[in-house]
Amino acid sequence: MNNPRDGYRSPFSTRYASDEMQRVFSENFKFRTWRRLWIALAKAERQLGLPITEEQIAQMEAHRDDVNYEVAEAIEKEVRHDVMAHVRAYGRQCPLAEPIIHLGATSCYVGDNTDVLILREASNILLQKAAQVVRNLADFANRYKALPCLAYTHLQPAQLTTVGKRATLWAQDFLQDIDNLEFQLSRLKLLGSKGTTGTQASFLELFGGDHQKVERLEQLIAEELGFTACVAVSGQTYSRKTDSYFLAVLSGFAQSACKFSNDLRILQSFEEVEEPFESTQIGSSAMPYKRNPMRSERITALSRYVMVDALNPAMTAGTQWFERTLDDSANKRIAVAEAFLAVDAILNIAMNVTGGLVVYEKVVTRRVMEKLPFMATENIMMESVKRGGNRQQLHEALRVHSHAAAARVKLEGGQNDLIDRIAADDRFPMNREELLAHLDPAAYIGRSVQQVEAFLANEVEPVLARYPDRPAEAQLRV
Repeated sequence: MNNPRDGYRSPFSTRYASDEMQRVFSENFKFRTWRRLWIALAKAERQLGLPITEEQIAQMEAHRDDVNYEVAEAIEKEVRHDVMAHVRAYGRQCPLAEPIIHLGATSCYVGDNTDVLILREASNILLQKAAQVVRNLADFANRYKALPCLAYTHLQPAQLTTVGKRATLWAQDFLQDIDNLEFQLSRLKLLGSKGTTGTQASFLELFGGDHQKVERLEQLIAEELGFTACVAVSGQTYSRKTDSYFLAVLSGFAQSACKFSNDLRILQSFEEVEEPFESTQIGSSAMPYKRNPMRSERITALSRYVMVDALNPAMTAGTQWFERTLDDSANKRIAVAEAFLAVDAILNIAMNVTGGLVVYEKVVTRRVMEKLPFMATENIMMESVKRGGNRQQLHEALRVHSHAAAARVKLEGGQNDLIDRIAADDRFPMNREELLAHLDPAAYIGRSVQQVEAFLANEVEPVLARYPDRPAEAQLRV
């Protein structure tokens, strides 16, 4: 193909995912890691007594990162096997080591162990970014912890909450995702050196039947690559449930982000809270006044993709026959990579949005005051009963007055005059000033402020202490 623009290019590469996440799923990371694994294997085999020299290992290390791709690609066209193509290409750069590269190993030694290292590296990137999203939300929650706003059940106005308290709900979801991903990382192990069907027969042969050396071989490889252990048993591959577990966690991140972005899109429609909007940004090609929540919409779109994509490794794990079938490979290399790239993009946008949320406090307060008379009716009724009123009669009167006031607002476009109606009703032993005293929004937010403060101190701070602060403004590719 002469013109690269005539071919398909993934939006994850051109529009969405960060350079650091793309690096983890790059050819360089993959094939250089293969070489790290071959070096680790050779070092361990030499330490355990196989005839491998320091010179051979030194030559392998000298060419660890300068992968001769053209040679490997030419060989693969001939042999139709990617691992053997790279074994031979590496051997041409390391003629002394060529006889011992990949000694005793099967393709999954480099393929699967590399995939485990990729899971670890990619997850750590996501954890850093998710922590920054939580940090941004925590700062936002603290700033607006006492600002009353309408809460919603069934998307209908309900008892008041605060702008900051609502943000803790978003942060709490992301904290659960961080906890789940940290747990999966804590359980992650290398495949190790298991051989073609997981029995380690080739290595037992290499070490003359010495089972202890075969076990020690795996421990040395694990330590070399920063793991405490390899899986205890396997077929040819590590269990594909591992991929399913990780993508289930990524689906959790997508669910949290989707919930946040949808809430924000609705709040922006209410004109209460907006995502950042640059001075030169265009909201619509036809309607110049528009301030569309395009970043939140992108979060929603990518999140939907991840939630569906998480089904792929579940299907793969459930259809692996006996020790291994190859129908995992094509699906796995797309599904796992794109899930991480998509969540990386989601968190990049979420960092940007949460670091620049705009609150229109007067709009928030105006919308509260429009509904507050209805919410104050219970307190007004209780106070009136204390002063000698009949609870049942007052309840009926409030029902009639509330519906009349609502009709005036909805049908006539007028102001909410519920307080005036109650003040004019002799059944209520309260004057207008006393009634208005019940319209302080702060009296209807319950323990919102205290909940925010306790949540930030007890739940958020211990997590953020493990992750350094990142710039609040994430660089968006487009």
